[in-house]
Amino acid sequence: MSSGQESVFPEYETETSQTSKLLRKFKETPFVPIGMAGFAVVVGYGLYRLKHRGDMKMSLHLIHMRVAAQGFVVGALTCGVLYSMFREHVMKPKE
Repeated sequence: MSSGQESVFPEYETETSQTSKLLRKFKETPFVPIGMAGFAVVVGYGLYRLKHRGDMKMSLHLIHMRVAAQGFVVGALTCGVLYSMFREHVMKPKE
């Protein structure tokens, strides 16, 4: 980019650390990390239960764990979308 042009996204081009970028994104969209953490918990629980699944077939166990993990992520993202809509439209300051 030449020095004569203005930056289109100046807030994204400043020199910041990866940690500060990550914290800023978590503040902007708090339900994304919640969905990621829930996915990791469901996968961890599924791996733990893999040894103690009893008579259940491996494929059925994996399908149940996949559905549970996807359900948690979709639920967290849905809550995030509803939260952002609420924040933008209901809590929006009067102009």
